[in-house]
Parts: sequence; structure tokens; C-alpha cells
Amino acid sequence: MDRLILTGAALIDGSGTQPVLGKAVVVEGPRIAAVVEEGAAPAGTRLRLDGLTLLPGLINAHVHLCLGGEADPVTPMRQEPLALTAVKMAIRARQTVEAGVTTVRDLGGREYAEFAVRSAVKEGLIPGPRILAAGRCICMTGGHGWWIGREADGPDDVRKAVREQLRAGADVIKIIATGGVMTPGVEPGSAQLTPEEVRAAIEEATKAGRRVAAHAQGSQGVAACVEAGITSIEHGIFLTEELVARMKREGVALVPTLIAAHQIAVPGVAAGIPAYMVKKSQAVMASHLASFQMAVKAGVPIAAGTDAGTPLNPHGSMVPELELMVKHGMTPLDALRSATTVAAGVLGLGSEVGQVAPGFAADLLAVKGTPTERVGALAELRLVLANGKIVVNRQGGGL
Repeated sequence: MDRLILTGAALIDGSGTQPVLGKAVVVEGPRIAAVVEEGAAPAGTRLRLDGLTLLPGLINAHVHLCLGGEADPVTPMRQEPLALTAVKMAIRARQTVEAGVTTVRDLGGREYAEFAVRSAVKEGLIPGPRILAAGRCICMTGGHGWWIGREADGPDDVRKAVREQLRAGADVIKIIATGGVMTPGVEPGSAQLTPEEVRAAIEEATKAGRRVAAHAQGSQGVAACVEAGITSIEHGIFLTEELVARMKREGVALVPTLIAAHQIAVPGVAAGIPAYMVKKSQAVMASHLASFQMAVKAGVPIAAGTDAGTPLNPHGSMVPELELMVKHGMTPLDALRSATTVAAGVLGLGSEVGQVAPGFAADLLAVKGTPTERVGALAELRLVLANGKIVVNRQGGGL
């Protein structure tokens, strides 16, 4: 087995500490074999990364590969043939990993095409990140996201809907607990699935060993999800101090997706975004930021997710989301952790990805600058390894 030795970089290992010097990372196949002092590195092909920072591959906990980030991404997705969507999804997967994002959680696709992309990446047919996919999100009839969802009414139908996603191969279950921005005729703050339906979904997923993510913006919907034992709250726009305290106590994570609302509300209708989306985003932005700040202050686990694919929010870099998180209260180190160790734990991959340590997947980035001081440094990529394979090599030297 080929052995690759990465030396010369300042190392951020994902343990929550600042960069350290003098370490060598030993990669064997798809795994990190060892992290040793540079002078004790074994024989192998050496790659010098002098002046760079080496860190774990990033994790995006909320993407939609079926959506392309156009001003109105829903319309082309619904009008084009499924085969064309699948080809575009493969291209977006490549763009994602080339931006240093080596793991994603797809929380709502189109007719299971994302499962095919997941398999193609696993088999080495196309470059892409590790993909955890939910299949169809589960919503009430006419609820938010019905256009990519499995509409279900009543606890028994919700159970069946969960079982259908499991049969199709879902890694995670996504439920729609409240209204949202990108579906006309629904309000972000309104509850949709009932508490009984939410509980049925989580019970059914838990039996199968799957975690559950909830699109939950209004406080009533968030409360039903937290009460029933949800893994993560996506967006969490209308949180309360009581809800935040309970999320902290029970370890329920928040995936805030700040960039998604920002990219709708700020460019607005002048950018071609449908007026109903703009109106709703502008109405909730202040509450969204306040809820995020409340959760950060309380110590709720925060996992980074961009909602990639939504209007003017393309697949690839996580830097805009992380910069917003820092702007509104997180330290750069904590923002980086939200896209590595914290996100790994939320996805159930805490012993697999998110750290530079022996036995972990060889998902690695080398960047110019120090991202624990300035998260924008993550955009200055020089090297990307995904499962031990070099995807990007811009650091100027050969192997």
C-alpha cells in the first residue's frame, strides 16, 4: 500500500486546539495511519506543505444536490428530465469536494437520484464528498417542500413514509415540521406535522438506527421535535430561551443555515428571486440571527450547513456560511469546529471524520493562512485529499 507523508504544515487536528508545528501526518490508503513528530516519520512519498495549515476536510450538514443555486432553483429542477438532474448532481458533487468539503448530508433530493450519485462516489466513478442522503423529505399534504417530498398525513402514514425512505436506502430521515420560505402559500412560523406525526417518524427511524433532521423554523414545530427526541433542528428561526435551554440539555444540534436566508433577502427580487421567497426571508432574518446568537451563547451544539442549492447559494465553498457565523457571535475556532468535529458527531460519524487522528478517514485540507484566526483562509485551498486520494493539488510541488 502506498504511503503518503504530509510534512511542514501547521496542524489543526480537530481536537479544538490551535495549530501545532512539527507534526507529520501519515496516510495509508483511505486512512490516516499515524500523526508523529516530523523526525519520526516513516518511509514513504513525502509532500512538503511548508507555510500552509493542514486540517480535517470540512463537513456540510445541509445540502440539496438536486438544486442548482439559481435565482429560482425549484423551477428548472421540476421541469428538466430526471437524468439531467442526476448529471448536474454529479457535477455539483465534484464542485463540493474541490472546495474542500469532503462530507455532506443531503436533506432532500429528487426521486433518489442522490443515492446514485452517492454510489458513484463510493465506487470511485466520480469525484465527490462522502454523501449521507435522506431521500424524500416527509411533509404533510401541501406542506413545505412537497415538490421534493413524500406527503404523509397521520402517524401511520408517516411511519410508512419513513419505511419507504429506509427501503430506498436513506442514511438519515428528514421531516418537515413547519412551513418555510421556498414553498408558496406556507408560513415559516407555522407548525405542519403534528406532534404525534413527528413522534412516529422519530420512533420509526430510531428503530432502524437512523438519525432524524427536522426542517423546523417556528417555535411550536421546534418544540414538538425536541420533545420527541430529534437529532438536529435545521434553520431554527424562531427559537425561545426555553427551547434553547432544552436543546442544550438534551444535546439537540442546531444547523442554522444563515447564508440561505441572507442570499434570498439581500439580493431580493432584483436578482430574479421570486417575490414570495424574498418577502418571507426579509421578514424572518432578524429572528433568525437572534435565535442563532441565543443558541451560541447557551452552548447549543452548532453544526455548519449551507442549504446549498437554494437561491444564489451554490454548491462548493462553506466560507460564506462560516463567515456569517463568526460575524454573528462565534469564534473562528468554534466555527471551524462546527464544520468538522461537531458536524461529524451530529451525522453519527464522530469516529470516522472531522479529525486528523489515526484510524480516521484521510479527508484533509491544506490552506494558506490560519483559519482559526480568519475563516476566510479556507478559501485559499492548496491541497484536498478525500479518502486518501488527492482531489486538488495547487501547492506548487510534485509528489
